[in-house]
Amino acid sequence: MLRLSSHPSGRHFLQIPGPTNVPDRVLRAIDNVTIDHRGPEFGELGKSVLAGMKKIFKTESHVIIYPASGTGAWEAALVNTLSAGDLVLMAETGHFAAMWKKMATELGLRVEFLPGDWRRGADASAINSRLKSDAEHEIKAVCIVHNETATGATTDVKGVREAIDQAGHPALLMVDTISSLGSVDYRHDEWGVDVTVAGSQKGLMLPPGLSFNAISAKALAAAEHANLRRSYWDWRPMIASNATGYFPYTPATNLLYGLHEALEMLFQEGLDTVFARHQRHGEATRRAVRAWGLEILCADPDEYSPALTAVIMPEGHSADAFRKIVLEHFNMSLGQGLSKLKDKVFRIGHLGDINDLSVCGTLAGVEMSLELAGVPHKKGGVQAAMEYLAQKAEVRSIAVK
Repeated sequence: MLRLSSHPSGRHFLQIPGPTNVPDRVLRAIDNVTIDHRGPEFGELGKSVLAGMKKIFKTESHVIIYPASGTGAWEAALVNTLSAGDLVLMAETGHFAAMWKKMATELGLRVEFLPGDWRRGADASAINSRLKSDAEHEIKAVCIVHNETATGATTDVKGVREAIDQAGHPALLMVDTISSLGSVDYRHDEWGVDVTVAGSQKGLMLPPGLSFNAISAKALAAAEHANLRRSYWDWRPMIASNATGYFPYTPATNLLYGLHEALEMLFQEGLDTVFARHQRHGEATRRAVRAWGLEILCADPDEYSPALTAVIMPEGHSADAFRKIVLEHFNMSLGQGLSKLKDKVFRIGHLGDINDLSVCGTLAGVEMSLELAGVPHKKGGVQAAMEYLAQKAEVRSIAVK
């Protein structure tokens, strides 16, 4: 008989970098009665969540919501704007950048992949140089990942936009924010992004099942001439129906209830406060890792992710065996190493519905497991994190007064 859960006491610590913990408020909202997706109540719900997502993306343009994973939003971004044989410039920053490249190739696009070492974000200067050499403007789009979930390294989106503009190149800019939106400051309009891709199961604090495209006027114009096949992913019928809050096909009604509640939570806390909280938790985690004497995968401190930290295991030790010990002894899930990082790193997620005590509990589980697994380390990581968080709490208290 398949045993889906051993039901240990206490709440499971889901500290992978997505899906993240779903707040009780959101779960209760999803539990609402399913309504007619053609009725007036749903129309109001649709208009509300579409307007709310514009605030999250920081855009005045259209936002599309699909019943899909983030992978669906990747495909929608490509098929709505590009034609068969178009050349796309992508930056190799990690597993998910590589997966987006694979999809683009399978869709019939030509992909030029700027090489990377999986320890840094996209190199804006390399993008600038390549675009300057493209005198015929063969490159139709530049695709980057804002927060590489596999590595814990971020990319300076504004810097990439400036690199494209400095080269005088007309390529579209597409950005994957699947593991950053709602956790890390992001500005679709201000940074000149043409298509932003996102998913529900990370900073938006929902289960998997919703994905998003934020679209610039330039991207909408490109969609009129793109010839890659599209039907389900076509922006045009979505935009037409969304004008009144509805969808051209059956939407994920109850997940939209959850999205409405998640947006309320984010706006009640305040987006700037949300972003500061993630920065704080990321720094606390990194202080713990450094105190343990372990190495952070992201090599550039300016590119450290506020959403997750990837930790390199010492030579001769298995990251997967360590994660198994964490799960069995402390009912906590950590992220695994993906593709070329398999069994070499573990990832600590610190995004979504998480607070200072959650971070301390997570780090305590890691430190105890390092001891149980016989992984060479120094003690004091949790203490270093607690001291930092206590200091920050005191500063916040003074600011409130």
